[in-house]
This record gives sequence, C-alpha cells and structure tokens, in this order.
Amino acid sequence: MAKPTTIKIRLNSTADTGYFYVTKKNSRTMTEKMVKRKYDPVVRKHVDFKEGKIK
Repeated sequence: MAKPTTIKIRLNSTADTGYFYVTKKNSRTMTEKMVKRKYDPVVRKHVDFKEGKIK
C-alpha cells in the first residue's frame, strides 16, 4: 500500500493554553515543522501555533 502524501497534524498554541487546531499538510513538499499564526480564543489574540503529532 502506498504512503499517503497528505498527513494530519495538530497545531498547538505557543501560549500554553492547551488550544489546538487540526489540519493537514503535504509531507513531500513541507518537510520542516509547520508554524502558523492563528487566533487563540482562550487568550483572545493571535499567537503562533507549532506542529505536533496527533496521538
């Protein structure tokens, strides 16, 4: 069976609130860890979200 090109990842908040987003990325073209600036409703501002694994 072929390995899928898109994988699910979890974007964890760097504000240590425990809030996260689930998204997917192309594992062939994006080899480094993904970092996005998104809204964290717990602290009510935009913060960086870093990639983590889904358990």
